[in-house]
Amino acid sequence: MILFFPLGLVLLFVGLWYYRRGSTLTRACRWRLDRAGGLGHYKCAACGAECDLPPGQAPNACLRPSRDQQ
Repeated sequence: MILFFPLGLVLLFVGLWYYRRGSTLTRACRWRLDRAGGLGHYKCAACGAECDLPPGQAPNACLRPSRDQQ
């Protein structure tokens, strides 16, 4: 019985890692498709970052400029 608690904790952390591994988005990221810039042009409504991706793909990373560059 005492073996199940550490095993459960390990499974919990592995599950959380698996769930979050594909996305580096933060709460501040608000990607919007900007058709004025083209089919795959996205602009962040929160920070103003822009990126171009192939049609059908969406950004999954925060491209916010660091505070050092501002």
